[in-house]
Amino acid sequence: MKDLAQRLGANIREKRKEIGLAQDKLAEFADMDRSYIGRIERGQMNITKEKLYALAKVLGCHAKELLP
Repeated sequence: MKDLAQRLGANIREKRKEIGLAQDKLAEFADMDRSYIGRIERGQMNITKEKLYALAKVLGCHAKELLP
C-alpha cells in the first residue's frame, strides 16, 4: 500500500512541476497545508478521493491521470 502512495505522490509532484506550480501554491489553491502536500508527494499520506479530486482540479487534469 505504501508503494501505491509513493507512486501517487510522485505523479502529483511530476504534474505540479510540469505546469510550473510551486508546492506552496498548490497547497493554497487546493486549500491544504503545504506540509500536507509535501507528505503526499513523499508518499507518506494516504489521501481521500475528495483530496485527490481537489488536487487534480488545481493541476488541470483528471484524477485518474494521477493514479499509478
